[in-house]
Amino acid sequence: MSDTNKNNKSQTNESRRSFIKAGALAAAGFMIVPRHVLGGSGFIAPSDKLQVAGIGVGGKGSSDINAFFESGKADIAFLCDVDDRRAAGSVKKFPKAKYYKDYREMLDKEHKHIDAVSVSTPDHNHAIQALAAMQLGKHVYVQKPLTHDVWEARVLTDAAKKYKVVTQMGNQGASNDGPRQAREWYEAGIIGDVHTVYCWTDRPVWPSGIQWPTQKAEIPKELNWDLWLGTAPQKDYVDKLVPFNWRGWWDYGTGALGDMGCHLLELPFSVLGLSYVQDVQASVGTVYVDEFKRGYFPESCPPSSHATLTFPKGTRTNGPVTLHWMDGGIQPERPEELEPNEIYGDGGNGILLIGTKGKILADTYGKNARLLPTSKTATVNVPKKYDRVVGQEGGHYAQWVESCIAGYGKKPVSSPFEIAGPLTEALLMANLAIRGADLRINNQYPGRNIKLVWDNNAMKVTNFDEVNQFVKRNYRSGWDVKYTI
Repeated sequence: MSDTNKNNKSQTNESRRSFIKAGALAAAGFMIVPRHVLGGSGFIAPSDKLQVAGIGVGGKGSSDINAFFESGKADIAFLCDVDDRRAAGSVKKFPKAKYYKDYREMLDKEHKHIDAVSVSTPDHNHAIQALAAMQLGKHVYVQKPLTHDVWEARVLTDAAKKYKVVTQMGNQGASNDGPRQAREWYEAGIIGDVHTVYCWTDRPVWPSGIQWPTQKAEIPKELNWDLWLGTAPQKDYVDKLVPFNWRGWWDYGTGALGDMGCHLLELPFSVLGLSYVQDVQASVGTVYVDEFKRGYFPESCPPSSHATLTFPKGTRTNGPVTLHWMDGGIQPERPEELEPNEIYGDGGNGILLIGTKGKILADTYGKNARLLPTSKTATVNVPKKYDRVVGQEGGHYAQWVESCIAGYGKKPVSSPFEIAGPLTEALLMANLAIRGADLRINNQYPGRNIKLVWDNNAMKVTNFDEVNQFVKRNYRSGWDVKYTI
């Protein structure tokens, strides 16, 4: 919007010169004139709605831009997708929106007509796309997980402050009542001091622990494979990788942690004020290619894992907090306060906070937060300290739209990058341990049965250097994420 973009103009000139081709400043005759183009404090432009560009507009990207539009305060002005098949529904719904396949071309040609950008692409391209928009002074909404690598999460967290743009991660449960109710219970001392947390999921629901297909397939004519690869290594297209199974491959996805971690770790983060990890360890499930031979497929995420993260004492805890992450159907022992036939979490997923005086149990997205035993929930009343988001998880989208319209720092959002960045780093740290456990060196697995010690300032593991290659991966030539923290 006008104030935000005016404030960012001097900061982003250098980035604009390097990113935007000379002379390609605007598309002449564009029918909607955003307020920031016309300028002037308090000026009401012909369209007073947020002009949104979507990068990745099929599947989850489609539901994201639909939710922005349904807020009544946003126009979907531009659509970008590398796969015409996936984009077809959004193209049909928003016929006035100009369609691109390459986000770089879209931002190059249309940046003056864009107020905000929504990124809903595979994990490996989140950072480069979001950062390009932020460097142009655009507000950004980025699907979870925020990034693919630890370093990228730190970059986007820093960039949000530098460019003073409104940010939100797509972990919509952050806008639910559950995390706020749990925090009110905790701060009222109902469960004492929390020292242990469990988060678990029944994911993955995609192929994992398998060999990369040896037979390449014909690239669908509607798909630009080179643009889809983006930052990832050059490989031949294989069948069924798109649109969903990429989640099980480390080159593109972040496994079960990337898919569900942001939805499950958000409640303990917001309740306990967790930030950066001090150490992490993990064990992983294995697969067998036949009854005698164990498979070794380090390019594929494991079928199950258990990671244990230690967070240092914070402002809301009396000591360190140990957080256990479990996936692949592994669950922690049922609390003794839970009746034998009561559902643990929501059946497949759950969150458990263990304090010195009691426990809190919740479902995916922090829903249905309850005290244990559950009968206690109805009898405990504490003052409401934290404002609820209208529409809860559905209001997560409208909240971001309204904050963008108001301008940086004017209206709160539930998952700004200052919170979403450290949250994403934590789950990616767990992935470091998981990947480290699968590293085979001289027919040994030196990353197993050890605790990885993390130097947060240097962003490196200090006692097992081989795993640091995953803190910041090598990008394909021409697709580097260029940023200095």
